[in-house]
Amino acid sequence: MRSARSVTTFAAGAASILALTVASLGLPSMAQEQAPPQAAPPQVDAPPAAAPQPAGPQPLQESVAAVVNDEIVSSYDLMQRMRLLMATSGMQPTQENLPQIEQEALRSLIDEHLQMQELRRVEKQQKITIISTDKEVDEQIADIAQSNKMTADQLKQSLVQQGIGLDTWRAQLRADSSWQSWIQGRYGSRLRIGEDQIKAYQRRLAESAAKPQYQVSEVFLDAGRVGGMEVAVNGASQLITQMQQGAPFAAVARQFSSSATAANGGDVGWISPGEMAPEVDAALEQLRPGQLSRPIQVKDGVYIVYLRDKRAGSKTAIVDLKQVAAPLAADATQAQVDAAAKLLTDLKPKITSCETLEAAAGKVDGLVAGDLGEAEITDLAPAFQDAANKLDVGQISDPIRTDAGMHLIAVCGKRQGGANAPNHDQIENRLRGQQLALIAKRYLRDLRNQATIETR
Repeated sequence: MRSARSVTTFAAGAASILALTVASLGLPSMAQEQAPPQAAPPQVDAPPAAAPQPAGPQPLQESVAAVVNDEIVSSYDLMQRMRLLMATSGMQPTQENLPQIEQEALRSLIDEHLQMQELRRVEKQQKITIISTDKEVDEQIADIAQSNKMTADQLKQSLVQQGIGLDTWRAQLRADSSWQSWIQGRYGSRLRIGEDQIKAYQRRLAESAAKPQYQVSEVFLDAGRVGGMEVAVNGASQLITQMQQGAPFAAVARQFSSSATAANGGDVGWISPGEMAPEVDAALEQLRPGQLSRPIQVKDGVYIVYLRDKRAGSKTAIVDLKQVAAPLAADATQAQVDAAAKLLTDLKPKITSCETLEAAAGKVDGLVAGDLGEAEITDLAPAFQDAANKLDVGQISDPIRTDAGMHLIAVCGKRQGGANAPNHDQIENRLRGQQLALIAKRYLRDLRNQATIETR
């Protein structure tokens, strides 16, 4: 196994790259989200030219920016990717953010080379087709153009006018779609989301239903990927500045975030306290809807969160209950009450699950067992509400006295109620997506560790 060599900053020619990018990005961003009007990007003096240069994007003297397993990433490739990154994220180049843009562009190019090398190896070894065809890339472009309310030709022309070669964009689309297709094809069919995982997720939602809920978008900078925690914090500050100046959050998230939500523009959806890192929870408590957080440092990186909306807890949880009852009159004697309670107390250890409840109760004379079905906790009798709130799925209550008798209540299921609660299939898809994203991240990490990577 070959070890990766340390990566050094590719800084040569930074001033000239900045001058070129400022000159070449005169048109609005092609990002889907429309940024508000903003001031012109800061003007940066370019190095003195030996002779007058023609208008428009200028070619950069080509050199080697990186070598990935003997494949060269040229300085032209790097400049093109920087232009594409800025065009699709809405960022404007400045002296402060140029190193971050440059490093992100270089990292993405290195990752794509590793991905395409692996895909070509698999295609050759297994004699299958994985890499997206030209037709499939054209279909992606048509979809992106439609979402931007443009034709494919208009979108392509917009890129060309910003000094971006279409081959650069097509290469990015091809690598991304091919890699996602390979991960889905290799692992998706064998990945199983168990009912216990879905029920556990539903239970967490139900238990947090009464807590405040936040609609959140995120950008996560992985400290290990960007070169350390200090780099991540500084990078987050630069991104926040750009978003405050009008760069759309979703576009920035797609290009810079290491989270699985990057593909959806950083959209996390509705969450409750406890679903994200404690440091993020603390920040969310202080934000108002429409506000952007400061950099939030966590164990392995830095978050930027945008609070889109906030709502009070619904207190709506739905439980699936079964019961065992010993019928008693409302005016039963204390001796009768004590006898019924002992009967149920002795039975409780013999009930190992909701599935065994009725069979166990059927062996005891004088008891009635049955399925109460699903109900909102707030619709239950007060004595049953307390048990349903406190018990986890699979647990059984102590004897509960009502006017109708003495009862044992078993909680067989618990989920969040209300119109915004995700259903079974949505939860399964969300968990599957999270696991596939984690698999893809580990796969690429292993490719990096095995590769020989040099930057100049």
